[in-house]
Amino acid sequence: MKTVQDLQGSSKRVLPIHSTEEIRQMLGTKPVNLDIIRDPAVYRQEQEKIFRKTWLKVATTWEVANPGDWKVKELAVCDASVIIARGKDGVIRAFHNVCTHRGNKVIPTTEFETFGHSRANVMTCRFHGWVFGTNGDLRSVPMKEEFAEIDTKCLSLREIQCDVWEGFVFINFDKKPEQSLKEYLGGFGELFAGYPYAESTTAYRYSTVLDCNWKVALYAFSEGYHVPTIHAGSLPGFSGIEHTNYRILGPHASSAIYGGGMDTADSTQKFATLLHGAETHKPHPEQLPSGINPGGRSDFQFELPSVFPNFIIHLASGCGYPGLSYFTHQFWPLGHGKTLWEGINYFKPAQNAAEDIAQRHVNALHRNAWLEDTATMEDTFFGIMSGAIDEMHLMDREFLIRHGVETLNRYLSEVEA
Repeated sequence: MKTVQDLQGSSKRVLPIHSTEEIRQMLGTKPVNLDIIRDPAVYRQEQEKIFRKTWLKVATTWEVANPGDWKVKELAVCDASVIIARGKDGVIRAFHNVCTHRGNKVIPTTEFETFGHSRANVMTCRFHGWVFGTNGDLRSVPMKEEFAEIDTKCLSLREIQCDVWEGFVFINFDKKPEQSLKEYLGGFGELFAGYPYAESTTAYRYSTVLDCNWKVALYAFSEGYHVPTIHAGSLPGFSGIEHTNYRILGPHASSAIYGGGMDTADSTQKFATLLHGAETHKPHPEQLPSGINPGGRSDFQFELPSVFPNFIIHLASGCGYPGLSYFTHQFWPLGHGKTLWEGINYFKPAQNAAEDIAQRHVNALHRNAWLEDTATMEDTFFGIMSGAIDEMHLMDREFLIRHGVETLNRYLSEVEA
């Protein structure tokens, strides 16, 4: 076991990097039973004991940058519609999007996420006109005098536990979470802190609904074993991939991805030259958190940290992907066999038209690769549900999958116990 030292204030925390053999010993090597994907009863347990109990990333601070800004996130897995709003005092809070009068949505939505701004820092239910502040307080009740009994102080929007890590907004539906967000992230939150995530506010978003279990989608983006085959079209010059620097950080995990050939296309090389010539968009490996790519390898592509249960960050820092700081994936269950996948590419804002075009090219490269990825997921789920196989056999590069399965099983068992 190798170690890296991560400086936190005045104290040093030693975080382990595990070898392949250590990972085999810690997580085992046997095939994984597919009932965790196939069985609808497991999904119902996940709803109650994971998604309603753990911290879930739902927004970024720059999406609700100013007082009065709000975002509504629809979370079918928790039967909830959530308002994330920045109050007049600058604090970001989360509430159930439910009017405390009759239960109508305060902010009507038709999309999985909706953005808006209230100049007066209030939100008004369209049904009967009850008015709520962006801090959740009930401000006004039309014809209040005709209510024989009403205590407006008890009728604020129902608040959801909310906290922020490095600009990412998390919520927890448990009224009294067993862990704070800081405790839940633990070593993960320490290791990946300090990167300038909030500087990359140009976001290209992709999403689609897939007919598969959410873990099929999550696992597809959790390994690089598929790159030479699935991505032969979008990355024809890719010369191989290497997973290393395995880390287990409680329920979370990460590994480094190295490889060559990402910039073999002539068009990509030209755009890379354009972006890398600008101070803002050139690679900044020095900005990576301490311990990431510790050897300073030039073929570093990205760190692949996974936050349990459904959030993945690809921390690139522009090293392998021209101008791209990082990208994320998130997988939201809509049912046992239906999943909303969200992919976001983050760039620092372009300073001119040429940089904007270059970023769009890199984004399109990613879009094509993601289309190749999502093309496999429904077929995978169909095959698993057919009952033709009962196990999946995982190799070393599928470490994040094996760790995710172990975490899922352990978490459900511990909570149930």
